[in-house]
Amino acid sequence: MSSLQQLLAFAESAKHRSFASAAHSLGCAPSTLAKSVLRLEQSLGVKLFHRTTRQVTLTPDGERLYARCQRVLAEVEDLQAAAAGTRNQISGPLRIEMPVSFGRRFVLPVLAQLGQQHPGLEFDLRLSDTQIDIIKEGVDLTIRIGDLQDSTMVARRFATQTLKLCASPAYIDRHGRPRSVAELESHPAVAFRMPGTGRDRPWQFSRRGELITLPLQSCVRISDGEAMVQAAVNGMGLIQVPDYIAEDALARGELIELLPTMRPPPTPISAVYPSQRLLPPRVRAVLDALSKLSK
Repeated sequence: MSSLQQLLAFAESAKHRSFASAAHSLGCAPSTLAKSVLRLEQSLGVKLFHRTTRQVTLTPDGERLYARCQRVLAEVEDLQAAAAGTRNQISGPLRIEMPVSFGRRFVLPVLAQLGQQHPGLEFDLRLSDTQIDIIKEGVDLTIRIGDLQDSTMVARRFATQTLKLCASPAYIDRHGRPRSVAELESHPAVAFRMPGTGRDRPWQFSRRGELITLPLQSCVRISDGEAMVQAAVNGMGLIQVPDYIAEDALARGELIELLPTMRPPPTPISAVYPSQRLLPPRVRAVLDALSKLSK
């Protein structure tokens, strides 16, 4: 039967993609850890890693075991903390992935305050607009904008975002102010290039309860929301961006919202984490802190 130590050695190796880094994290010799993983493979009768001189990567069997192993080890950690009377102590590493603009504006201040309250926390923060595989990347939780597609994950909604169509006053003076969705087809668009696909994100509107999707005739494509705002301020075209990205430019009068009565329905923003019965106290603390955001 596989021991807990072997599973721990495997999980750390999968998380770090390196026996040396995993051994450093666990405080043992790399050779000892590698032998422990090898014994686990022998006892299970499957190969868990593809090994090269530079790194190790999970096999399909390794991916499946890692997904289950994460939940088991989290529960063991929580039970050990409870038995030791330290259940309410918030400490240890937190690996969090988040969208760039939302993470920078809203999540980082929450984590900064949490870190002041609990100095034992260690943050490994990844800001990216490309969605990742939480299990494969060894992330504790990720911030997702939109509906959850993966049924093996849990999504705890804590905020929403609304898309606003905007243009600069100078642009409107030159090209006129569109009064309907149909009129938008004659206006140049600054499109958001979606990192995962490289395609333009279509604009969305709501008219009498019906969702309208408008493909773009774009002349500019940008993969960063804040850069899109600057492009619109400079008169390069119309943009549709989340409200929190445009709010400063709107408040300064550098942008004007167009068709405000036709905004699409708000999009949920959620903290997403692997489905499991027990969560480490540090992850629960982040979820509780995010739930206090009124966005």
